Amino acid sequence: MKNKVVVILLSGAFLLSACKKTGSKTIETKTESKSLEKFIVDSLKVNDSVKINDKLSINYASRVLVFPTLKDKALLDSIYYDKTGITDYSKQGLQSFLDKDKTEFYASVKEDSKEWISDIQNPQTWEAGSFMKLISQNDDFLQIEYLHTSYQGGAHGNYSFDARVFDLKNNKKLNLKDITTIPKARLEELLMKNIDKLPSGTTDSDGPVKNSDMLLVDVIPANKDFYFDEKNLYFHYSPYEIAAFAAGDIIIPVSWKELDGTINPEFKKRMKIN
Repeated sequence: MKNKVVVILLSGAFLLSACKKTGSKTIETKTESKSLEKFIVDSLKVNDSVKINDKLSINYASRVLVFPTLKDKALLDSIYYDKTGITDYSKQGLQSFLDKDKTEFYASVKEDSKEWISDIQNPQTWEAGSFMKLISQNDDFLQIEYLHTSYQGGAHGNYSFDARVFDLKNNKKLNLKDITTIPKARLEELLMKNIDKLPSGTTDSDGPVKNSDMLLVDVIPANKDFYFDEKNLYFHYSPYEIAAFAAGDIIIPVSWKELDGTINPEFKKRMKIN
């Protein structure tokens, strides 16, 4: 499969029957002229499965956001960075890509499984999923979360998150340097300091487990998977990226107050940060 996939423990997220759905919504956003402009967010959903034999089934699921009002090709290339080879970003074009991607995934698994499929002892379903989620669209910043899932045997599936912010005013992906000039070492200190600000959701026999108790690293680097709101800049880490799998994905907030004096003036003005 050409696009990035990772695992899913959440089999319930996939419907057992094959289905295709579409949905859309319209967001009203203020332009600089104070007039209202419609920003359209549409979507495509694919959930399908095929049975190879009595022991192995394959499930493919995807949710893709569609932005019919966005026309800049470079911006769209960046939004659909994980969809290798796509050239048509219309709803029809994205549907065609998903159908082709699903077919190629099925063919790949069928071919790869020929030599060992007879060794499978218990019935199982191999899965691949890719899901886009709108975090927000405010002040001409479009924020998207990408979840990649997969399972191809083993004790558990895997999953990973990406987060990207797009500057619709300048038609580009936003980089961390566009937000803050904070020194790398200082930001790493803040990330370590704030590691437990959001609960892990993990428990053991003694009760809740802190994120800091499951760390695999001595220094938490600032990754590229960030997003923000009116209060904080958030860094999103996938399982195994900085902590044990049991920790799940970890989100670390860094407040604008902690970044005071390092925030890009233009960004600060657009976000109305005091």
